[in-house]
Amino acid sequence: MIKKLQRRFALSDKGAKDTVKGSIASALQNAAFMFPVGLLYQLVKDLLDGGVDRGRVVFYVFGSIVCAGLILLATWFQYNGTFLATYLETGVRRIALAEKLRKIPLSFFGKKDLADLTSSIMNDCAVLESSQSHFVAPLLGALISTTLIALSAFFFDWRMALAALWVLPVSFAIVAFAAGVYKGLSRKAMSARIACEDGIQECMETMNDLRSNNAVEPYLEGLDEKVRAIEKRAVISELGTAVFVVSASLVLKLGIAGVALVGSALLVNGTLDVITFFLFLLVVSRLYDPLEGALQNLAGIISTNSNIERMNEILDHPVQGGVDALSNQGCDIVFDHVGFSYNSGETVLRDVSFTAKQGGVTALVGPSGGGKTTVSRLAARFWDISRGKITVGGMDVSKVDPETLMSLYSIVFQDVTLFDNTIMENIRIGRKGATDEEVLEAARLANVNEFAEKLPEKWNSRIGENGCELSGGERQRISIARAFLKDAPIILLDEATASLDVENETAIQSALSRLIKNKTVLVIAHRMRTVAGADKIVVLSEGCVAEEGTPDELYRKGGIYSHMVKLQTESQNWVLG
Repeated sequence: MIKKLQRRFALSDKGAKDTVKGSIASALQNAAFMFPVGLLYQLVKDLLDGGVDRGRVVFYVFGSIVCAGLILLATWFQYNGTFLATYLETGVRRIALAEKLRKIPLSFFGKKDLADLTSSIMNDCAVLESSQSHFVAPLLGALISTTLIALSAFFFDWRMALAALWVLPVSFAIVAFAAGVYKGLSRKAMSARIACEDGIQECMETMNDLRSNNAVEPYLEGLDEKVRAIEKRAVISELGTAVFVVSASLVLKLGIAGVALVGSALLVNGTLDVITFFLFLLVVSRLYDPLEGALQNLAGIISTNSNIERMNEILDHPVQGGVDALSNQGCDIVFDHVGFSYNSGETVLRDVSFTAKQGGVTALVGPSGGGKTTVSRLAARFWDISRGKITVGGMDVSKVDPETLMSLYSIVFQDVTLFDNTIMENIRIGRKGATDEEVLEAARLANVNEFAEKLPEKWNSRIGENGCELSGGERQRISIARAFLKDAPIILLDEATASLDVENETAIQSALSRLIKNKTVLVIAHRMRTVAGADKIVVLSEGCVAEEGTPDELYRKGGIYSHMVKLQTESQNWVLG
């Protein structure tokens, strides 16, 4: 049962066990509220039998105190077993989702956007919190307590028990019948919310472009439509839920009428005594309250299916595994007949074979869409290949844990990611636990000191969200400083100087020259002059190695590389006129 609860509600093992405990606590709370009914029944029975003496008065006073104490104790257990336990489980789920995302292959993220994943961690977990604390445990508790009360009722009078309980399967059937409607409404509401979140995020990220093109107003009109779509879906969802829940609640109320009618008929016929009739009227007055809430809870649980499915999609996704120990002999990178396709079926690499030698610079060039970036990502096992083999020093990268493998790589991307922290701490990401002296030395090698020393707080200056306080060249130098600090034997450079001005490009190229000494270097570049000094050039075109050799050899060959060099030479000589 624990495993089924884990799967059904995307819970941890402890969370599923806490749900069972919470359900039992809710059932005990419902049962505790029946004790006053029993006490009142006994009081009426005593009054009908001749009155209540002083001893019985003490009994009822003491009984009332005991009932209040039991209700208080049961409520305390119920609160701890549902609300407090659920709050802890929500934190566990968020951490578990984040940890799973850390281990999932990057190919997964190609199918998702940031707003979707953020919604899974924040919104879906919040829905889980509400569901577990307000829906699941109270529903299960109500079912348990109702079953016990129903069995007890049959011992008093089976006819009255049937009159009281026939509405239960009908009411729950109405809500369960609407499960498909709830799921559909929930999915549409989720899609509308994610579309709006995407639009808001895109608006903030592209505000410069929108303003420069006088496109803010048209864009915001479209965003307004997305906001109104959320409101519309929310209203429809609430209405769709209410139609079935209210109908089921109305049917449930018929149980009171059923008890009154059947009891009156039996009372007139003399086959039912007044006190039993009174007992059943008291019982149904308490019995239907938790059940009415249970109907709403059932509808709420069904409507959370899409949220649970989204979380399970992440939790069930296979992770990249492998051994935790490196066995490479050197750091030559070998691609042996490698093929790769995205999950969409799009083939990116067909048959790629080449070797990037340790101590040398291997440049990947070619037309856009030829697979250059994909090759570099596969070398570091960002994704797993479809066929062939990639080795580092003879070690198959697909057999090594990705985090262990990454200890061999330093990567300098074109788009640098920085954090809203100090320059020192942004560089220290390159190697956790590095001393300040080591960080400063890496910064000096990357020419970071040229601008850091000029800032008001120097190395302790905060650089804003994603380094917004710095220029593109300054941000790139911090990225290179991270690589210096990590000091890995393999360097991957992905268009590291593509969008920089001449002054910054010169400074960064100087830093890169120091960084790549005696390393295995795989560089991606569109500027042919950037790779003119490479030891080897691999030209990728349409997912295959079209050419391979030194820059001079390929230029004399007159193929793709030579054509690209001539085109860029012509473009550099172009002037406005």
